[in-house]
Amino acid sequence: MTFKNILLDIKDGVATVTINRPKALNALNKETLLEMLDCFVELKDSSEVLAVIITGGGEKAFVAGADISFMQSLTAAEGKKFGELGHGVLRAIENLPQPVIAAINGFALGGGCELSLACDMRFASKNAKFGQPEVNLGVIPGFGGTQRLPRLIGKGLATEILFSGKMIDAEEACRIGLVNQVYESDKLLDECMVLAKMIASRGPAAVQLCKEVVNNGIEMDLNRACSYEADLFALCFATDEQTEGMAAFLEKRSPQFSK
Repeated sequence: MTFKNILLDIKDGVATVTINRPKALNALNKETLLEMLDCFVELKDSSEVLAVIITGGGEKAFVAGADISFMQSLTAAEGKKFGELGHGVLRAIENLPQPVIAAINGFALGGGCELSLACDMRFASKNAKFGQPEVNLGVIPGFGGTQRLPRLIGKGLATEILFSGKMIDAEEACRIGLVNQVYESDKLLDECMVLAKMIASRGPAAVQLCKEVVNNGIEMDLNRACSYEADLFALCFATDEQTEGMAAFLEKRSPQFSK
């Protein structure tokens, strides 16, 4: 499948999705969101893809936000449809069976910050900037920022960012747990690819079940979540993957997992 506003590259079990509108700082308009939705639907059913990296085209931005020139004239009804489209895309990312890594190579503001929040892990270049500046535009975050950000970094820190509309740099984002680690700009994608390939080399069913139990269990009380984990742990013992993985460990060799 070919796209106008995004690039998709698949190699060694890793899909790299690049939001590619650098002249617009990769801002998310309706066309781009629809292409992203098609892309993630395609990746969800791919047996070839075992991990996903999302990044931005150019050197300035991951995604600088939703396209304000597109949103400016929207009615309330049209705004709701646009917000629902954005929510649908980010839920599609969260619901991918494969782990998703955000390689944040510049501005991650508004919808760009929200896009990163829908990923499983976030890594940033030193020049990255984060924020939810929607209140400066007279609106609130519309792609899940008010919900995912407090869940990730806590209510106090999240509301400081959401209510003020201020930007924070990569080091501060790392300090508060918004990103996992910060790298030099020229090393960011390489470091994310190393991690993605490491994930892709592990038992694919086990990795996907692990993502499922983390994402679903985090919304449960602890007793129910642990019971859910036990159920999925049991499922592993019905797979060839478990047989191979444990045999390889006992035989002191690398496992050969079927992809």
